[in-house]
Amino acid sequence: MAEDGVEVEERAKRLAMVCWSSDLDRVWPTLILASTAAASGLEVDVFFTFWGLRVLQRNDKRVTGTNWMQKAESLVDRGGTDHLKLGKIHFGGAGTSMIKKLAKQYKVASPTELFEMATAVGVRMHPCQMTMDLYGLKPEDFVDGLQPSLGAASFIDMAAKADITLFI
Repeated sequence: MAEDGVEVEERAKRLAMVCWSSDLDRVWPTLILASTAAASGLEVDVFFTFWGLRVLQRNDKRVTGTNWMQKAESLVDRGGTDHLKLGKIHFGGAGTSMIKKLAKQYKVASPTELFEMATAVGVRMHPCQMTMDLYGLKPEDFVDGLQPSLGAASFIDMAAKADITLFI
């Protein structure tokens, strides 16, 4: 596009998101919005920090960490998209089972399916390095296809360049 006779290069709009929770009712919209935005032509980066980092964990990886506190935390907060629970109305698993059944009935993709879709449409998933250190997580604990880990300052720089920033 030319402005006053000077060529101006148009760039894709950018979305930067923070996923700080592993609650199903927060992860689901994060993945839906990220994959929808990327499929619509936006460049999308999702920064997974604190409990949200567990979303990136391999579903078959149960115990992580190097010391007893990290290992205990991993037992209490199991990682992976197949193990997400509702933050509200969980009711010992009954609420989570109910919403998953409803989602299947209404053909809403599961978090695992959405994660795969998001990756396929180019969503860049970034683990938080500080949280990795805090939990004792290593790159081999995570699913394949992630971006290198970032610190908060790197994400802030990324978010500052984004057209839209969401914290879910």
